[in-house]
Amino acid sequence: MSGALPIQFDPASLIMLNLIMACMMFGVSLSLTLDDFKRVIKTPVAPVAGLLAQFLLLPAATCLFTWLLNIDPELALGMILVASCPGGSFSNVMTWLGRGNVAVSVSMTAVSSLAATVLTPINFAFYGWLNPHTREYLTQISLDPAGILVIVLLVLALPLVLGMLSGKRWPKLVTRSEKPLRVISLLVFLGFVAIAFTNNFDLFIERFHSFFWLVVAHNLLALSLGYGMARLLRLPLADRRAVTMEVGIQNSGLGLVILFTFFPEAGGMMLITAFWGVWHLVSGLTLSQIWARQSRRAEQIEKQEQQNAARRGAQQSL
Repeated sequence: MSGALPIQFDPASLIMLNLIMACMMFGVSLSLTLDDFKRVIKTPVAPVAGLLAQFLLLPAATCLFTWLLNIDPELALGMILVASCPGGSFSNVMTWLGRGNVAVSVSMTAVSSLAATVLTPINFAFYGWLNPHTREYLTQISLDPAGILVIVLLVLALPLVLGMLSGKRWPKLVTRSEKPLRVISLLVFLGFVAIAFTNNFDLFIERFHSFFWLVVAHNLLALSLGYGMARLLRLPLADRRAVTMEVGIQNSGLGLVILFTFFPEAGGMMLITAFWGVWHLVSGLTLSQIWARQSRRAEQIEKQEQQNAARRGAQQSL
């Protein structure tokens, strides 16, 4: 087993990262209402399909993937950590851009963020222990599930509740601040990741060949599991797109918060998690544009067929 990769990290920046995550979650939850949670109960098929793929299939498949390929323990644990995180806050935007069912996406984000307060530390601890290649390393880094639970509550659950209360109390705040908060949070988060990569540029270049393809393959696995589960349950096209994005866009920022708080020496895990934060935006935007183009083409074909039918009807009436 390889030793921990040395990575330069300023502990003071942990406060900034926690604030970024809290702001991102607060911005997303401004538009959430209790109806979003009730929708899961009334029409549970699509959200439940996504949650099963998110918290059951993806962590299990990631554990099996890293086990069979005997991936470096640090990199493997980074992948397991990402797979244990809930859907990313930008899955709603990607779903909207890709002409998916935004209501399903928002419902899944809300429920998965709350579920993550318990399932993220449990899945990370369980699958990290289940993989024999990562078990020893997991023991060495002294995993603290209770501490992880507290962090997840602070950066996910608390901002989510505050955002929902604020959105209900000041509805105009939603219209004015939701989009700026999303954009600013994304830019600041990407800036944080860029600075982290810059400070560890030599390590990034040295290990690029090992983690780049792992992240790409892992993200493809996540997207495929989401789409496969939705297709298996024969969900409508818009719902399939929402489920796919929710499973494929992971909250890697939460993973970084956990790493910087509890495992600041785990450079390999940070490389995986930080690059996930960049790559899933690239893959998500690419996929959403492909879907949007397909929808526009389908709409044009349908419109043309309607015009042809109307024209034939007019000719027959003559």
